[in-house]
Amino acid sequence: MSRIFIRWVEALSRACGVASVLLLGFAMLVVCQMILMRYVFRAATIWQTEAVVFGATAAIFLGAPYVLMTKGHVGVDFIQMLVQPRTRLWMDRVGAWLGLIFCVVMAVASALYLFQAIAGGWTTPSVAAVPLWMPLSPVAFGFALLSLQYVAEIIKLMEAQP
Repeated sequence: MSRIFIRWVEALSRACGVASVLLLGFAMLVVCQMILMRYVFRAATIWQTEAVVFGATAAIFLGAPYVLMTKGHVGVDFIQMLVQPRTRLWMDRVGAWLGLIFCVVMAVASALYLFQAIAGGWTTPSVAAVPLWMPLSPVAFGFALLSLQYVAEIIKLMEAQP
């Protein structure tokens, strides 16, 4: 059962990793278009700034589970290199549990904020008046998936032998 859960979560993390890459590509193209419109054609850019900020933000939160899964995050492992494998495994387990607690709290908080934005009909204060549920959804979903990825990592760590 745990292997099925881990495969399912990792497949979802990979899909969100691909979505993250696509969102970053979209943001890059919009920045290029914005520069072209503003400095070559002297045209106004209204929606581009928010599209870039929201696209890059979504890419960060949707890509985080993939980064955790592939151990791609930046870390200082100097102390871990000095300790025995059993202590290193213990440190990894404690770190994963603390990461899970933080992500669950953030998933709940961002989901509550998202529901308030939906219920209140909140929009951005810009001319585009983008509904705030659009940029807040990837934050809540990203933290929820990051929590699931931490659970998968904890299962793998519990099965690991020092």
